[in-house]
Amino acid sequence: MTPAWYRERLYDHWQQSFLVSRELYRSTDGLQDIVLFETPGFGRVLTLDGVIQVTTGDEFVYHEMLAHLPIYAHGAVRTACVVGGGDGGMLREILKHPGIEQAVLVEIDGAVVDFCREYLPSVSNGAFDDPRTEIIITDGIEFMRATDRKFDLIVVDSTDPIGPGEVLFSEAFYKDCARCLTDEGIVVNQNGVPFLQGDEVTQTYRRRKPHFADVGFFLAAVPTYVGGFMALGWASKSPRPRAESVETLRARFLAAPVTTRYYTPELHQAAFALPKFVQDLIKD
Repeated sequence: MTPAWYRERLYDHWQQSFLVSRELYRSTDGLQDIVLFETPGFGRVLTLDGVIQVTTGDEFVYHEMLAHLPIYAHGAVRTACVVGGGDGGMLREILKHPGIEQAVLVEIDGAVVDFCREYLPSVSNGAFDDPRTEIIITDGIEFMRATDRKFDLIVVDSTDPIGPGEVLFSEAFYKDCARCLTDEGIVVNQNGVPFLQGDEVTQTYRRRKPHFADVGFFLAAVPTYVGGFMALGWASKSPRPRAESVETLRARFLAAPVTTRYYTPELHQAAFALPKFVQDLIKD
């Protein structure tokens, strides 16, 4: 019997393939086409509209860096908002910090949350039911535009800026995020693979620059997000959090340790060191 392969065709000139041990779920009835399958190398793999979203094998890299890095940089995060992130992985990592008093998940498609509760329970690991969690099923754009709530941290855990995720990369959205931050608040987001998606980095930088005191990017290596380092966007109301020394970061980590497989205070600081070609994408 010929082995089954799942091919992700994110780029016209490059694709990646996964050997499928078994397909667990397939649906085209909701807002997005959902396929879930198991593969020997990466565990369970969730795709939306043909694009890899999360694998149980390497999701820890992405979720740890977008959660712990801004929390330790800030030093006193009490309230957090996750826009997207219906798999619950970002909530899981944020809620590892005992100082978090409230974590709001804003997800446009409630079916994604229900699906991930059932089929990817290890990703959320109980975070949906944590008493500090509030789940709001609505459009993230509309939530940020209308809310008067303030957050120390906003994590935009979205798809790439195509289709439904495109509006979450707009200047109007970033402006609303800035309004919803506390004085030293931070916004982070996934920003694609700069070797292949350089325009995403350039446009995000230009659209955020007018609304934040500090705008930049840090890097993480996520195997299934192919094409080299992944860029993670950073924007803060204050330059102080990004400038914290490794000694300060290490002290905070030791004072309030969390279990990690990728994040370390030393890697935290090093992640902001950008290759020259990425620096060239964000020149003023």
